[in-house]
Amino acid sequence: MKKMEVDKLPTEHLIEKTRTLSAERMRAIYAGKPKDGNRMFDLLVAIHRELRARGIEAQRQLLSLLDDPDLGTRCWAATAVMEFAPDEGERVLADLARNAGGLVGFSAEWALEEWKAGTLKPL
Repeated sequence: MKKMEVDKLPTEHLIEKTRTLSAERMRAIYAGKPKDGNRMFDLLVAIHRELRARGIEAQRQLLSLLDDPDLGTRCWAATAVMEFAPDEGERVLADLARNAGGLVGFSAEWALEEWKAGTLKPL
């Protein structure tokens, strides 16, 4: 899927792509493949922007990813929902920061600190 195709896909498909890409991105980073991780990041940002453009009901579907078994997916989703569901996002980020360890734990802790400082920028 290319960035320019995201506007043609149903919202449910974009949520599923968010789930799979966020998990794959973290695996790529841990495997030492930053170019793959960066490519997936760019696509995830494009999907997030498309969901935002579709409105709050489309964005709210990201909430289903907050309990995903993949830690990378939970971290991505929690950060993405902070702009419209901060309590839910903060709960997941705090849990990941305490318990995940590694890059996911660090990412969650960083996002939470940025949020609390008022400097977390939407994707």
